[in-house]
Amino acid sequence: MANSRTLLILCGDYMEDYEVVFFLDYLFLQKQKTKNLHLRCAYKKSGIYVLSSFLRLTVCPGKKSGDSCPTAVHDFCGHQLILAAADTVNGRNCTAYATVGPALIAAGANWVEPTTPHVCVVDGSLITAATYEGHPEFIQLFLKALGAKITGANQRILFLCGDYMEDYEVKGPFQSLQALGCQVDAVCPEKKAGDRCPTAIHDFEGDQTYSEKPGHTFALTASFDGLNSSSYDALVIPGGRAPEYLALNEHVLTIVKEFMISEKPVASICHGQQILAAAGVLKGRKCTAYPAVKLNVVLGGGTWLEPDPIHRCFTDGNLVTGAAWPGHPEFVSQLMALLGIQVSF
Repeated sequence: MANSRTLLILCGDYMEDYEVVFFLDYLFLQKQKTKNLHLRCAYKKSGIYVLSSFLRLTVCPGKKSGDSCPTAVHDFCGHQLILAAADTVNGRNCTAYATVGPALIAAGANWVEPTTPHVCVVDGSLITAATYEGHPEFIQLFLKALGAKITGANQRILFLCGDYMEDYEVKGPFQSLQALGCQVDAVCPEKKAGDRCPTAIHDFEGDQTYSEKPGHTFALTASFDGLNSSSYDALVIPGGRAPEYLALNEHVLTIVKEFMISEKPVASICHGQQILAAAGVLKGRKCTAYPAVKLNVVLGGGTWLEPDPIHRCFTDGNLVTGAAWPGHPEFVSQLMALLGIQVSF
């Protein structure tokens, strides 16, 4: 296809969860995934998937296309050990997770100390980062290296968060919008900027419902008290456990109503639609959600749209809804369309 790019992702069992999924689901690519990462190309030879502006190949030694790699949740990590072992960092400026420094120095790298978890370093065609906290800048540098142009991203986005919201459903869209150049804030009732929310990992592993495991903790960027929600251009509501109790908070419901009345973009995913239903803003609206939330949507006056397959997302006016995190590529892309944000090559 014209102006296509090829992205090869070297995988392995128990690679850091965020540090692989970001490149798969949050680089504005239309493809479903699972948290047991399914490989999309064999290590030596297999088929190629054509996805948006990229050809993405995920490979792992000893595995073939369609096999799975389990992932791990780490507070921070880095994988420049592979670069050192491949003898590709000699004389190159490079950063990584701090404990990887001695190996890189021994391999001849010009070590750049990661004074914060967000540090990224560019040396010619080599882009390195200290941890997944640097993903927004890391992706910006990556897109710049590929000749991408981002337009329409000078906007302010608000995330309504809570304890045990779904891990992917907050971190992924949050960092994606940051990578686009948006100013993104996350707030939670009874918490202030700098506080953290625990998250939950919900996975689809062949059981009758999703499984639940501890996720990363998520740092809030603004305080809920005194929040001026009218200063934001769009609202995002992650799913997970949090909407169960956030839907009982009158201040949360007021914020949702304000965005819907003003017809600003609102994007809600998974169990987030419990909050929309409680706010009474679904009447006459077409809406999807995690299937277990269908009753909330219907009783709230919404027209139910079946999420088949599970990654389907829908836009109705200013409202974007999705069923679960496998739909993030569509979810983020449809929100981008409402905001007028474009990435071109």
